[in-house]
Amino acid sequence: MFSQGGLSLEQAPPLSVVLRFFISASVFGLILGLFLLFSSLDFIPSTQYSFDLTIIHILALGVMASFMLGAMFQMLPVIAGVVIKMPTKKAMVAHILLTIGIFFQIGAFYSSTPLLYLLTAIVLGSGLLYVSILMLKNIIKIKDHSSSSKGMLFALSSFVIVITLGVVMLLSLGGYINSSSFSQIREAHYSFALFGWISLLIVSISFQVIEMFYVTPKYPTIMSKYLVITIFSLLGIKTIMLFSLLNSQIIDILISLLFIIYATITIHRLYKRRRPTSDATVWFWRLGMSLLIISMLIFILGDNIDIDYLGYITFIGFALSIVFAMVYKIVPFLVWFHLSNQGYMEAPMMHDVIHPQKAKIHFWLHLSIISLWIINILFSIPIIEIIANTLLTLSFGWLLYHLINAIKKYRYIQKNYDSIEW
Repeated sequence: MFSQGGLSLEQAPPLSVVLRFFISASVFGLILGLFLLFSSLDFIPSTQYSFDLTIIHILALGVMASFMLGAMFQMLPVIAGVVIKMPTKKAMVAHILLTIGIFFQIGAFYSSTPLLYLLTAIVLGSGLLYVSILMLKNIIKIKDHSSSSKGMLFALSSFVIVITLGVVMLLSLGGYINSSSFSQIREAHYSFALFGWISLLIVSISFQVIEMFYVTPKYPTIMSKYLVITIFSLLGIKTIMLFSLLNSQIIDILISLLFIIYATITIHRLYKRRRPTSDATVWFWRLGMSLLIISMLIFILGDNIDIDYLGYITFIGFALSIVFAMVYKIVPFLVWFHLSNQGYMEAPMMHDVIHPQKAKIHFWLHLSIISLWIINILFSIPIIEIIANTLLTLSFGWLLYHLINAIKKYRYIQKNYDSIEW
């Protein structure tokens, strides 16, 4: 799918490894939507602090980390040539610890129970560190890095930093350690999460998939070689400045400008593709890059809390747009790929697994949600918030339905048809 030399069945992990995380991410997306909806209807009593923490971490870990870890299990063998041994067992361990840990975390945020903070640090921290270090160790062994594999190395390194800082904060909130630099740790935690883990992983993957999926011109060499390491280095400098109590605003501006340049070039590349067919995944990529530009401009120019919040909303829209684009490309391919390589002549074509029209419906649903969120931030209209949160729930429900349906089609072919040995 991605590699220049092609993809063999021996390199690819079982379909269950990837879909385990994708299904879980969609379920957490449903939980997120319901949580926001019930809150907007005043069914969930909470302090603003506990509510914000819960929402942020359901989205960041339950949704984004699940989608991205599932994709990493698939892409490491393909983009980076890394083969993880016993992927099913290792993915299951990471997935179970991640899922249980998130529920511990929700309980900790709402009850402020020291034991729950400790359990979250142990279970969630060990699960995420286990899978990220597992992947990182394999990537480090690569002798000849591509731009994508090198970028994935820095993205995973950022994730390790995010997890480590998160564990420190959990232990501090639980009263197990006394951290006098909590605010600096929190700022570094969020910076590496947003601009290191999430953004750098998307950038790294795009260097290869944009060109290969959509047959576009290559990214400029200077960008594919130096963008990721430059942003990672700037995040490191920002962290040092934070703990030195220095103003790091100039670093934030530099990082934002680099992402604006990257997003602008990506949009340009998509318009220059050689197969200009109507494709919802292209729409998701364009929307995502446009929202990235808007969010970075807001982070540069914004000077009050409402504008900053708008920046985070558009950033979330960017990240989810790219995730949806990748899922609608990856899942149909994997179902066809695995069945074909198992010798099933009746393997459905990719558009029969998830029809492109279904992805287009999801795109318009997703665009409506972001538009309504922005309207609500600017004008604070309660009914708009309720509609947006209802649509968010439907959005993840729509995706979950099609993922489950893809699994059903996969199993139906295996159960009802005979395979041919090659």
